[in-house]
Amino acid sequence: MKPSPVKPILSSKRGDEISISGEDLLELMQDVLSKGAMFHFRAKGWSMAPFIRDGDAITIAPRSQEKTAVGKVVAYIQAPSGRLVVHRVIGRKGPAFLIQGDNTAGETDELVYEQDILGCVTRIEREGHRVFLGLGVERYLVAYLSRHGLLDPVVRRLRILKGRLFIK
Repeated sequence: MKPSPVKPILSSKRGDEISISGEDLLELMQDVLSKGAMFHFRAKGWSMAPFIRDGDAITIAPRSQEKTAVGKVVAYIQAPSGRLVVHRVIGRKGPAFLIQGDNTAGETDELVYEQDILGCVTRIEREGHRVFLGLGVERYLVAYLSRHGLLDPVVRRLRILKGRLFIK
């Protein structure tokens, strides 16, 4: 008698969304991307704020469709923990990429090699609306500011300026 295949544990079902996490999410993502299809899921955490926020829907394109480059936001498996991480490429060091969250102020992730990257973020949606900021040509500036520890101070100053400009 053949053992029945292991099914992912579903933690909740809301409308047309099914919530899975951990190893199940990672395995499903790897399977989908390996077939050349895009993978769509909700981000958890604040390490990429303000560009990707907790609960934003993000779409990952397979590595075969999107070239990994400085400024791109990539999904990869973090070596020590085995967790799925979505962070920005802020530089290169030889054949590896230097990767960091936009909201981690100087906490650089380990070096990540091309073969360990699952794919690149191609779309962000927040509350039903597409978010473009952080994925266009400005991604180079974001990567530069992040690499040099300047992103957080710039974002804070822009928020203050925005508040002053739109006060009625």
